[in-house]
Amino acid sequence: MSQSAIVSEVDFDANGKQQGYLRVPYSVHRSAYGWIPVPVTMIKNNVGPTLVITAGVHGDEYEGQIAVSSLARSLNAEDIHGRLILLPMLNFPAAEAGLRTSPIDHGNLNRLFPGSPSGTPSEMLAHWYEDVLLPMADYAVDLHSGGASLDYPATLLRGPAHSPEEEAGLTVLQDAFDLPYTWKFTGGGGKGSTARTAMGAANRNGVINVMAELGGGARVTPDILSRTSRGLQRILGALGMIRDFVPDRALGSRVLNVKGSVYCYEPGVFEPVKEIAEDIAEGETLALIHHPETPGRTPDVVVSPYAGMILARRAMAHVLRGDALFQIASDAA
Repeated sequence: MSQSAIVSEVDFDANGKQQGYLRVPYSVHRSAYGWIPVPVTMIKNNVGPTLVITAGVHGDEYEGQIAVSSLARSLNAEDIHGRLILLPMLNFPAAEAGLRTSPIDHGNLNRLFPGSPSGTPSEMLAHWYEDVLLPMADYAVDLHSGGASLDYPATLLRGPAHSPEEEAGLTVLQDAFDLPYTWKFTGGGGKGSTARTAMGAANRNGVINVMAELGGGARVTPDILSRTSRGLQRILGALGMIRDFVPDRALGSRVLNVKGSVYCYEPGVFEPVKEIAEDIAEGETLALIHHPETPGRTPDVVVSPYAGMILARRAMAHVLRGDALFQIASDAA
């Protein structure tokens, strides 16, 4: 294990509730010996599993930041069996700025794992998460959304299992989170994963983990926030980490495999004609791309190369060539 330059104000081995910061060293003109403050809460009591919950890996994704912060406020050591580690703004510079990537080094944290202990601040955070934090964990939940550019319904993401034990753990998390949709990957994962995401980092460490896409458009959706908070409580209960928890009735989840994305090939103004969760046929019209700068020009028609269901849709009207407009999924086999 490489030695991280990040210093934690929280002792992850001590019982009780602790709140403080990870100090990510950052020497700049205005602060020669300064550090970036990444907020962290650790609650530990009795014997039980260790669960890590993160949000703010992308800074323009908000439901997770609120839900994780709420847990940090509401739970105390006497409520917990095991160890709960909460990081509501893991990529703090991005979250503080409300941007997908860090404004100080342009790092997209969810494309930087396993990181580097001597790299940029974003690379140091990726390394600390993968090499210092995750070896402590049994389970991990990473909360995302579509950010500023996309909208998702409340959707859990999970990988394929590579053992009966992993399948059992993933099923516990999936059933407990109980989101309307589950995006199940058909390949990858496992300890040999090369993915540069937080899920890849967890897989390499043998940590049972899921991710979630929770809304988007750089806004907070009350219904999705409520589902997120409910799901996290249900996960804690399912893992036996909170006392006397009685779950409410499960609502069920539609399990999907993603078929692919639909991209823009002409810059212009995006007019969707289909809604999220709407079923579509191959060749069916999804959107028009308008060109108001060219009087009389006919809009371009965007058609679906897949049959299935719209899982995600672009939130922004202004588009450039290469922008993702839709993500299409179908029911898992």
